[in-house]
Amino acid sequence: MTLAIIQLVIFQLILPIIFILSLLRGKFKGKTDWALQAFMYSLYISWVFFSGRWDWTIYYLRFLWPVLLMIALYISWRGIRSKPLERSYTGKDKLSFAFCSLLALVFAFYHVPIFAGYSTNDKAIELEFPLQNGTFYVGHGGASTQINYHHAHPEQQYAVDMVQLNMLGVRTAGVYPEELERYEIYGAKLVSPCSGEVVDVRTDMSDLNPPETDSEQPKGNYVQIQCEEDEVNVFIAHMQEDSATVESGNMVEAGQPIGLVGNSGNTSEPHLHIHAVKNGQGVPITFDGRFLVRNSLVWN
Repeated sequence: MTLAIIQLVIFQLILPIIFILSLLRGKFKGKTDWALQAFMYSLYISWVFFSGRWDWTIYYLRFLWPVLLMIALYISWRGIRSKPLERSYTGKDKLSFAFCSLLALVFAFYHVPIFAGYSTNDKAIELEFPLQNGTFYVGHGGASTQINYHHAHPEQQYAVDMVQLNMLGVRTAGVYPEELERYEIYGAKLVSPCSGEVVDVRTDMSDLNPPETDSEQPKGNYVQIQCEEDEVNVFIAHMQEDSATVESGNMVEAGQPIGLVGNSGNTSEPHLHIHAVKNGQGVPITFDGRFLVRNSLVWN
């Protein structure tokens, strides 16, 4: 997890700053080398904007990089607009052009699965949002592994993982604390996303302190509900120990309290995991008509 945090800081914070400063302070020979670097930097910042995990930083910082990029592009363009399209470039210059072109192609390619994951042709089930009274952020969601690692697993291919943001737009007090109470979503009330029958419940597993996980019991404490209208089974996982307020065989109504968000099972930190299954295959889920993807916000 330490490595993941370092990578996040480098990719989402340090590199965007370096690229923006390079535009502002770069000594360009002509419009061609400026345009190539500007294009590559723009693609990189766009990739970070759409695919980054912004709950680990301040969520609203996500919008700062595009704004600073546009300012840097404008200022740097004013500095080179009187220069010729091309100059006499050295072999070193041409090698740099080739490297920038390769990076631009890579980051352009990265955008394809991101945008492909924003929709699906599979029929979705409409559910009631299972969390209340807060601002909730989607860390994993969508129809591609670039923005939803669950998509690689057929039963959970449309699963959604959510955390809660505080007033500053971050999910916790600290970067990755061990104390569960420092996570904004821990202990949040969960409500049934549909009306139906409770098929299965587990509630006896202990909540784990990050970074502990239990890979042998991936769902942890959970509630499984068979929705009466669609005959789809909905799973709400990683619940708090002994928090379930329903039992197997109970009939529930949409919006009825069923338990609390915890940190049990194969989970890196407190969050809500929800997915729907029909005939062994994951089913897309929507909330108020929205198909949630990474970086979606829900105010509820």
